[in-house]
Amino acid sequence: MSFTIPGYVAGTWDIDPVHSDVSFVVRHVGLTRFRRSFEKFSGEIVTAENPAESSVTATVEVTSLDTGLEAFNRHLAGPDYLDYDNHPTAAFRSTGLRAAEENYALDGELTLRGVTRPVTFDVELLGFGEGMRGEPKTAFSASTTINRGDFGLRVDGKVPSGTLIIGEKVRILLEIEAVLRG
Repeated sequence: MSFTIPGYVAGTWDIDPVHSDVSFVVRHVGLTRFRRSFEKFSGEIVTAENPAESSVTATVEVTSLDTGLEAFNRHLAGPDYLDYDNHPTAAFRSTGLRAAEENYALDGELTLRGVTRPVTFDVELLGFGEGMRGEPKTAFSASTTINRGDFGLRVDGKVPSGTLIIGEKVRILLEIEAVLRG
């Protein structure tokens, strides 16, 4: 399968962590949407001559999550949550890209806490252009929703009304800018 993307540039791109964001959103006590970002991540995007043959690999240092509260950081680092000692990184490897409605679907494998599961990101290509020094850049937004229990995050504490303290569904949000490797 092949498709055309306006302004498309084939090449190998490095994710720019200064101009990108990797975050997640999860419901807290059934009320708010708790959103936090990871500060350290890297990745490579290969835009193939045929866009359908493009690929993405990325690594996130889960230890770079900062909630703003040291006690909560320690809690999330423990074995019930992200288990930093045994699983300091999460990884994604794409397995396919396809046109989907107005955007694209990026299929792949997400590894979190040592568990690998298939996921599909809904990808909005924001475009190809150039940076302040004329360097080629590309950008996109992407999101997917996972069930935390599928990755071993089985913390099921509840508030007195019976609502889970932390929701089961976790939305992963990406705002990515990448620079063409020179």
